[in-house]
Amino acid sequence: MSGRPPIGTTYLVHFDRPIGSANPRGRAQHYIGWSTDEIARIERHATGHGAKIMAAVHAAGIEARVVRTWPRTTRATEKKLKARHNARVFCPACTPRPR
Repeated sequence: MSGRPPIGTTYLVHFDRPIGSANPRGRAQHYIGWSTDEIARIERHATGHGAKIMAAVHAAGIEARVVRTWPRTTRATEKKLKARHNARVFCPACTPRPR
């Protein structure tokens, strides 16, 4: 092993409507994920498998689509983006000029 972290793709999924509690701050409309095989991972999400929030989105009949990717990234990129707790600023469906 080279000791280097695996390289994959970080991706942003936008939900057509929010999911979550009645509290507006608890309602999610995005999911950030990472995978070395993003196509297979996104297909799993589309069938309600993988991340719990993606299973809930699938069960609620909410349409979800990948709206942005960051290729050639490590899992650390996903963690940094998630830690911001503001995926909307990266989403082209929500923000006219995403970061």
